[in-house]
Amino acid sequence: MLHRRFLGEDYTVGSLYVDGEYFCDTLEDTDRGLTQTMSPKEIGRIKAAHGTAIPAGVYKLTVNMSQAEKRILPGLPDVPGFTEILIRRRTSKNGGSGCILVGESKADGKVLNSALYEKKLLEMLSVALDENLIWVINGIDGINRTDGTNIII
Repeated sequence: MLHRRFLGEDYTVGSLYVDGEYFCDTLEDTDRGLTQTMSPKEIGRIKAAHGTAIPAGVYKLTVNMSQAEKRILPGLPDVPGFTEILIRRRTSKNGGSGCILVGESKADGKVLNSALYEKKLLEMLSVALDENLIWVINGIDGINRTDGTNIII
Protein backbone atom coordinates (compact mmCIF):
# COMPACT_ATOMS: atom_id res chain seq x y z
CA MET A 1 0.00 0.00 0.00
CA LEU A 2 1.18 3.50 -0.77
CA HIS A 3 -0.23 5.96 1.76
CA ARG A 4 0.19 9.57 0.64
CA ARG A 5 0.83 11.55 3.79
CA PHE A 6 1.98 14.95 2.46
CA LEU A 7 0.23 16.49 -0.51
CA GLY A 8 2.39 19.51 -1.30
CA GLU A 9 2.17 22.11 -4.01
CA ASP A 10 5.21 20.73 -5.87
CA TYR A 11 5.45 17.10 -4.75
CA THR A 12 3.78 14.32 -2.78
CA VAL A 13 5.39 12.25 -0.01
CA GLY A 14 4.07 8.87 1.03
CA SER A 15 4.82 5.72 2.96
CA LEU A 16 5.10 2.39 1.16
CA TYR A 17 3.96 -0.69 3.06
CA VAL A 18 4.70 -4.26 2.01
CA ASP A 19 2.54 -6.97 3.60
CA GLY A 20 1.28 -4.40 6.10
CA GLU A 21 4.78 -3.41 7.27
CA TYR A 22 6.35 -0.02 6.61
CA PHE A 23 9.02 -0.40 3.91
CA CYS A 24 10.16 3.10 2.88
CA ASP A 25 9.12 6.60 1.91
CA THR A 26 7.94 7.57 -1.55
CA LEU A 27 8.13 10.71 -3.65
CA GLU A 28 5.70 11.53 -6.43
CA ASP A 29 4.66 14.46 -8.55
CA THR A 30 1.90 16.78 -7.33
CA ASP A 31 -1.36 15.11 -6.32
CA ARG A 32 -4.10 16.84 -8.31
CA GLY A 33 -7.04 14.95 -6.81
CA LEU A 34 -7.28 12.32 -9.55
CA THR A 35 -9.05 9.03 -8.83
CA GLN A 36 -9.08 5.72 -10.64
CA THR A 37 -12.82 6.08 -11.30
CA MET A 38 -12.35 9.21 -13.45
CA SER A 39 -12.51 8.85 -17.22
CA PRO A 40 -9.27 9.24 -19.20
CA LYS A 41 -10.75 12.41 -20.71
CA GLU A 42 -11.41 13.89 -17.26
CA ILE A 43 -7.91 12.91 -16.11
CA GLY A 44 -6.43 14.52 -19.23
CA ARG A 45 -8.16 17.83 -18.45
CA ILE A 46 -6.69 17.95 -14.92
CA LYS A 47 -3.29 16.32 -15.47
CA ALA A 48 -0.20 18.48 -15.93
CA ALA A 49 2.31 16.64 -18.14
CA HIS A 50 5.35 15.39 -16.19
CA GLY A 51 3.98 16.93 -12.99
CA THR A 52 1.04 14.84 -11.78
CA ALA A 53 0.86 11.90 -9.40
CA ILE A 54 -1.15 8.91 -10.55
CA PRO A 55 -4.82 8.71 -9.57
CA ALA A 56 -5.64 7.26 -6.15
CA GLY A 57 -6.94 3.72 -6.58
CA VAL A 58 -6.09 0.03 -6.55
CA TYR A 59 -3.74 -1.23 -9.26
CA LYS A 60 -2.19 -4.50 -10.37
CA LEU A 61 1.53 -4.56 -9.58
CA THR A 62 3.85 -6.29 -12.05
CA VAL A 63 7.58 -6.84 -12.45
CA ASN A 64 8.75 -6.45 -16.06
CA MET A 65 11.45 -5.06 -18.30
CA SER A 66 11.02 -1.29 -18.51
CA GLN A 67 11.40 0.03 -22.04
CA ALA A 68 12.31 3.48 -20.71
CA GLU A 69 14.81 2.36 -18.04
CA LYS A 70 16.13 -0.76 -19.84
CA ARG A 71 16.01 -2.85 -16.66
CA ILE A 72 13.52 -4.98 -14.74
CA LEU A 73 11.35 -2.86 -12.45
CA PRO A 74 8.05 -3.00 -10.59
CA GLY A 75 5.31 -1.19 -12.43
CA LEU A 76 1.61 -0.41 -12.62
CA PRO A 77 0.51 -1.22 -16.19
CA ASP A 78 -3.12 -0.10 -16.05
CA VAL A 79 -3.15 3.45 -14.65
CA PRO A 80 -5.79 5.51 -16.50
CA GLY A 81 -4.31 8.49 -18.32
CA PHE A 82 -0.68 7.39 -17.72
CA THR A 83 1.81 5.07 -19.44
CA GLU A 84 4.65 2.99 -17.98
CA ILE A 85 4.27 3.96 -14.34
CA LEU A 86 7.25 2.51 -12.50
CA ILE A 87 8.31 2.16 -8.88
CA ARG A 88 11.97 3.06 -9.09
CA ARG A 89 15.04 4.91 -7.89
CA ARG A 90 15.71 8.59 -8.40
CA THR A 91 16.50 11.22 -5.82
CA SER A 92 14.09 13.96 -6.91
CA LYS A 93 10.75 14.02 -8.70
CA ASN A 94 12.19 15.89 -11.68
CA GLY A 95 11.58 13.70 -14.69
CA GLY A 96 9.43 11.28 -12.70
CA SER A 97 6.45 11.57 -15.08
CA GLY A 98 4.04 10.03 -12.57
CA CYS A 99 6.43 7.32 -11.39
CA ILE A 100 6.72 6.42 -7.72
CA LEU A 101 10.21 7.03 -6.36
CA VAL A 102 11.36 5.04 -3.32
CA GLY A 103 13.83 5.95 -0.58
CA GLU A 104 14.08 7.97 2.62
CA SER A 105 12.33 11.35 2.76
CA LYS A 106 14.89 13.39 4.66
CA ALA A 107 14.94 16.54 2.51
CA ASP A 108 12.18 18.56 0.90
CA GLY A 109 11.29 17.17 -2.52
CA LYS A 110 13.90 14.39 -2.42
CA VAL A 111 14.39 10.80 -1.33
CA LEU A 112 17.76 9.42 -0.25
CA ASN A 113 19.19 5.88 -0.62
CA SER A 114 16.81 5.34 -3.53
CA ALA A 115 18.89 2.68 -5.31
CA LEU A 116 19.04 0.57 -2.13
CA TYR A 117 15.26 0.61 -1.66
CA GLU A 118 14.58 -0.11 -5.33
CA LYS A 119 16.86 -3.16 -5.13
CA LYS A 120 15.26 -4.43 -1.89
CA LEU A 121 11.73 -3.93 -3.25
CA LEU A 122 12.54 -5.68 -6.50
CA GLU A 123 14.03 -8.64 -4.61
CA MET A 124 10.93 -8.90 -2.41
CA LEU A 125 8.54 -8.68 -5.34
CA SER A 126 10.49 -11.10 -7.52
CA VAL A 127 10.04 -13.79 -4.88
CA ALA A 128 6.47 -13.04 -3.82
CA LEU A 129 4.75 -11.56 -6.86
CA ASP A 130 1.49 -13.32 -7.66
CA GLU A 131 -1.55 -11.14 -8.39
CA ASN A 132 -0.23 -8.41 -6.09
CA LEU A 133 -2.10 -5.14 -5.87
CA ILE A 134 -0.96 -1.74 -4.71
CA TRP A 135 -3.46 0.56 -3.03
CA VAL A 136 -2.70 4.25 -3.52
CA ILE A 137 -4.55 6.35 -0.94
CA ASN A 138 -4.62 9.96 0.18
CA GLY A 139 -5.00 11.31 3.69
CA ILE A 140 -4.10 10.27 7.19
CA ASP A 141 -7.12 8.11 7.95
CA GLY A 142 -6.89 5.60 5.09
CA ILE A 143 -9.76 7.11 3.13
CA ASN A 144 -9.35 8.69 -0.26
CA ARG A 145 -10.30 12.26 0.63
CA THR A 146 -10.80 13.21 -3.01
CA ASP A 147 -14.05 11.33 -3.46
CA GLY A 148 -14.71 9.86 0.00
CA THR A 149 -14.56 6.26 -1.24
CA ASN A 150 -12.72 3.03 -0.67
CA ILE A 151 -9.83 1.73 1.22
CA ILE A 152 -9.82 0.76 4.80
CA ILE A 153 -6.64 -1.20 5.48
